[in-house]
Amino acid sequence: MALTKVTGAGVEGLSLSSSSTALSIDANGHITMPNQSAFGAYKGSTQNNPALSTLITVTFGTEMFDKNADFDLSTDTFTAPVTGIYQLNASATLQNLDTDASYYRIVIVTSNRSFWTIVDPNFSADNANFHQSISVTADMDAADTAKVQVFFADGTQQADIGAETYFSGALLC
Repeated sequence: MALTKVTGAGVEGLSLSSSSTALSIDANGHITMPNQSAFGAYKGSTQNNPALSTLITVTFGTEMFDKNADFDLSTDTFTAPVTGIYQLNASATLQNLDTDASYYRIVIVTSNRSFWTIVDPNFSADNANFHQSISVTADMDAADTAKVQVFFADGTQQADIGAETYFSGALLC
């Protein structure tokens, strides 16, 4: 596959074919890559009363964007198209937290390792809404996967994963 230089109207780029630009640099030096992997998804509805003391995969209902079709809504999984360093972010709204739970954990699970954040619900009363976020830079090989999971340890099975829960990622380099 040959690269072709594309120029015109203050824009320069490299093209893989006459109809697709692989890399564009505008007159101000901004670089865009139309097929660079980047995705964003959100739940849109509440995931009620997931099981306790079990890793539960967060289900996402809508893609906000998916630049390279690397996020699969049917499995709630991102698949890395190429080996590289990826920025992954999860933001979860947890609802109806039980003060008797040991802890609540949000996890970004990749093929290579798991990244997590934890909260001890030592509140004065059950908490109606609690927001928890995690951002990681992860090394991923081509075909490695990433998903978001939650773990609600002990207490009463009453906590929910709120509709305002998001998962996003992008290839950095």
